[in-house]
Amino acid sequence: MNGLSVFKFLKPAPYVAEIQDPERIKKDYKYWRIRTFYAMYIGYALYYFTRKSFTFAMPALQTELSLSKFELGLLGSILSLSYGASKFVSGILGDKSNPRYFMSIGLILTGIFNLLFGASSMLWAFALFWGLNGWFQGWGWPGCAKLLTHWYSQSERGRWWSIWSTSHNLGGALIPILAAICVESFGWRAAMYIPGILCIVSGFFIMNRLRDTPQSLGLPSIEKFRNDYANSKTKSPSEQELSVKEILLEYVLKNKFIWILAFAQFFNGAIRTAINDWSMLYLIEVKHYSTLEAGFCVPWFEVGGFLGMLTAGWASDIIFKGRRNPINAIFSLAILLVLFSFRTIAINWPPFDAAILFFFGFFIFGPQMLIGLSAAELSHKKAAATATGFAGWFAYLGAAFAGGPLGALMKVGGWDSYLTTIFICSLLGALIVLPLWSIKTKEDAALKKEPS
Repeated sequence: MNGLSVFKFLKPAPYVAEIQDPERIKKDYKYWRIRTFYAMYIGYALYYFTRKSFTFAMPALQTELSLSKFELGLLGSILSLSYGASKFVSGILGDKSNPRYFMSIGLILTGIFNLLFGASSMLWAFALFWGLNGWFQGWGWPGCAKLLTHWYSQSERGRWWSIWSTSHNLGGALIPILAAICVESFGWRAAMYIPGILCIVSGFFIMNRLRDTPQSLGLPSIEKFRNDYANSKTKSPSEQELSVKEILLEYVLKNKFIWILAFAQFFNGAIRTAINDWSMLYLIEVKHYSTLEAGFCVPWFEVGGFLGMLTAGWASDIIFKGRRNPINAIFSLAILLVLFSFRTIAINWPPFDAAILFFFGFFIFGPQMLIGLSAAELSHKKAAATATGFAGWFAYLGAAFAGGPLGALMKVGGWDSYLTTIFICSLLGALIVLPLWSIKTKEDAALKKEPS
């Protein structure tokens, strides 16, 4: 493992002799695909419990411990930066590790750091434990990217990937309820303790449920099993392990498609965070809604995202036959139409703004999910976690831009600069992926002789 794995059990599981009985292969594949999927889904939803718990403890931290908004914002920035960096670094580790242990250990550690955060009272301790939490949050995605790439083939992967991606919408929707009950009943520390304990226990459950690749269980590769190769002229996908240098240099840093998708993810991350973090304040200050009225509108952003990812995955598989970037371009352009409606229709009516936020979520979360999938498919099966982690890192750079820098712009230009920023990011995000419209895989691009 080239020195990257401290413990032997983190190494990828070795391949074993392939089962020869077709009926047993079919039965085992069905069983393990279902088991792998629900374990990934539950595990990633719970990662959101320990990522978002702080958000709902913030008001109590401000009143009980007299933390300023700047200090609270600083803790949020520390999480975003540590998580974004971890997505890239852990992507490399994830491609060289067994996702069974990599994902579950990350979940357990995020639970531990939630407990330590809840037991603290000093800003330096909050910063340390929340930064470490952000780092191990990055261990969730790489395992899922690797498992989705190895257990689900090209023509079906968009649907499976999109269904799995709704796990963070589910986690994001459930944690406010859990945290609110904890805060109201037992105080803000319970809002850190309870999610932490849940994630520690669930981490061991995920460890029990997951396995590595099909070949580690004696099954053929998913391409062979489903006779579903990414390109008709590529019937023998390479299954040998790659070195870290090959993964990072040949299949990520020297891959122009990954860079294009990374920049697209930057703009998508900026839009998502701008709307997710600032919409509540916008509705209160600009439309003069009460906190309750604005609170009614904001959750529809996640509902739209849930349905948008399902639609995007289905459309990329069925309508565009495994091509992801037409959906990325179409959805990014559609954000402009939603923004135009939001600015031109002067209605102060909560159901209207709830619908606007629904459509924002619908068209933002689709590309967020498919850009990651496209990065995996335009790289190499053995580099899927690194490629998606690299693109994800850019998404969190975009998220960081939508925090302090966007706030500084708004201080000068007001809310008009906020809406203008969303417009520019949507337009650039669409234009960036347009050259990849007809590209499905890296091999497909080579056959088409696409220019750089």
